[in-house]
Amino acid sequence: MAIALATLLKEGTKKSHTMAENTGFVSCFLKGVVEKTSYRKLVTDLYFVYGAMEEEMAKLKDHPVVGPIVFDQLNRKQSLALDLTYYYGENWDNEVQPSKSARTYMARIRQVAAQEPELLVAHAYTRYMGDLSGGQILKTIAQKALNLGDRDGVNFYNFDTITDEKAFKGMYRSTMDNLPIDQATADRIVEEANHAFGLNMQVFKELEGNLILAIGKTLFGFLTRRQCAGSTEGGAPATAA
Repeated sequence: MAIALATLLKEGTKKSHTMAENTGFVSCFLKGVVEKTSYRKLVTDLYFVYGAMEEEMAKLKDHPVVGPIVFDQLNRKQSLALDLTYYYGENWDNEVQPSKSARTYMARIRQVAAQEPELLVAHAYTRYMGDLSGGQILKTIAQKALNLGDRDGVNFYNFDTITDEKAFKGMYRSTMDNLPIDQATADRIVEEANHAFGLNMQVFKELEGNLILAIGKTLFGFLTRRQCAGSTEGGAPATAA
């Protein structure tokens, strides 16, 4: 009998999802307060995290559990490279390094790929469903806050080869629900998804320093005082992605 993994993940990560959106960095972002230095550092971290995840998933395209959810249309690494070119110039690859929290995130992805590859499903769900669900809202916020054009530094949010994002998400969930897993594996995937949210939150927290320097502790405290319920359905906020 098929296991409704997509529903289990959505329900099983609600608390983590809300916690991620209530980190200081994301809370400020959702209120339209975006600071360029911290944002481009986020883009840098995402480039390395997605690079690790997409490299490992490509190696596992024939794996019975991972393979069915490998969709080239979702790959973000090249889009993030375009954004890094905008923020750092053509020589960006000699100027950027992942943060400590991003390196921890990458290490977990590679560890999972080597030891329990089926758990990569959790990382793919957490990132890509967030990108597709909240990405356009977050793109608009970033454009307004940083005075960006449609392609200036926001390629990350553009899924050019997906014509109907709602239909694609439905297909993706259906694919997840038909993966050849048992309940014990599904439970481990949900647990790993919550861990992935925690890794995202560490990335956000590490970015708060630059934001506080830019806007001041008083304004930062005011903006983050009131918490909100999760609003980017599905996965991690697309600011993390």
